[in-house]
Amino acid sequence: MTRQLVELSHRITEGMITYPGVPGPRLGVHLSREASREVYAPGTEFHIGSVELVANTGTYLDTPYHRYPEGPDLSEVPLQALADLPGLVVRAEGAPSVGLDRFAGLDVRGRAVLLHTGWDRHFGTEAYFRGHPYLEPEAARMLAERGPALVGIDSLNIDDTPPRGERPAHTLLLAAGIPIVEHMTGLAALPDSGFRLHAAPPMLAGLGTFPVRAYAVVDD
Repeated sequence: MTRQLVELSHRITEGMITYPGVPGPRLGVHLSREASREVYAPGTEFHIGSVELVANTGTYLDTPYHRYPEGPDLSEVPLQALADLPGLVVRAEGAPSVGLDRFAGLDVRGRAVLLHTGWDRHFGTEAYFRGHPYLEPEAARMLAERGPALVGIDSLNIDDTPPRGERPAHTLLLAAGIPIVEHMTGLAALPDSGFRLHAAPPMLAGLGTFPVRAYAVVDD
């Protein structure tokens, strides 16, 4: 048996815009290689970078604290809820939203349920911000009741995003303790099942959201 690693995260670059109104990251240098030559022995040099970013940048994980002040934050969600999860892809490419019908006959309990809409093809363009697919409230309620380990989507948001709109998928899933990964990519390369998902962020206390290096391990 061979294993394949599938990248499911967008690359974070200087100034990239993930969500309208959220500033892009600023990548800098704390200690340059040239400056480090004054610190270390001759022939020894290092680069120490710096980064300033909003937590909702690139492919990121939402924990319950993102929505609820009493919910667990990034440092409190257990590792077993974020890594080595049995995966399931729900196909909805080309659909304006992901409804209950897409889950017919699927056992979601304990799995990382990844919603494949194909919207990631627009990432980095203005089209990504308009008319994106989302999880319908009835489907979000069903998932919250049936207990997946995690829910991800390759779109701008797991919810519809009208101005000052409600966010039922976030509200229902995070209330049930189910983390969410948004802005995924590469879901087309995954089988419908038979893979393990990894999407763990740093253990940052007091934050509810942060970028992850999401990837899947597929056994051929």
